[in-house]
Amino acid sequence: MRKKTTIVLADEQTLFRESLVALCEATRQFRVLDHCGDGERAIRMIEDLDPEVAILDLGLPKLFALEVIRKARLAESRCRFLILSSRRDHKTVIEVLRAGANGYVLRTDPADSLFRAVREILAGCLYVSPQLEVAKVFRGAPASTPGQSYEQLSPREYQVFTLLIEGLRGKDIADRLDLSQKTVSTYRANIMRKLNIHDIAGLVRYAVRKKLIPLR
Repeated sequence: MRKKTTIVLADEQTLFRESLVALCEATRQFRVLDHCGDGERAIRMIEDLDPEVAILDLGLPKLFALEVIRKARLAESRCRFLILSSRRDHKTVIEVLRAGANGYVLRTDPADSLFRAVREILAGCLYVSPQLEVAKVFRGAPASTPGQSYEQLSPREYQVFTLLIEGLRGKDIADRLDLSQKTVSTYRANIMRKLNIHDIAGLVRYAVRKKLIPLR
């Protein structure tokens, strides 16, 4: 009998997470070892259970998904990481893969895409949702006017930026990224200087214009 692939799942939305667990188990190809709703528990699951694949929502509370990956890589985990997200901008996809994830799936993808992603990352491939144009993702950003594009932000600055526009406070961002509040403040100042925007409301309006977040 073929060995089942071992998986852990982390997503804050309980109903969505439990639906994924049921879908994975129904295939009889995957065995879900455990699931949880935040990043701190996710890293403990990975360390304790040693799964082959971890499926993580990008915006996990308590510890950002990319920090979960960083900690697991430092611990030399064999786990492969598949990120779930609703974000479609290419900068996010690039930063997720650069952080050590093996795949990127949209929350609106069908179940077949999720299962295909798991199989492909286990085979050593990178996987990006078919809803995103892979060629454009890896082509790189077009040249932009200084002070106007989020593409010029460093990976860490971009992580802070994405959490700021979601409405998180400095302390919450520091907790999720495992940084000091002073460091987060420095990144925030750098972001505002590079984008030539000087308040959070301005960052949110900018993100809406760039379609990084929906109009609220």
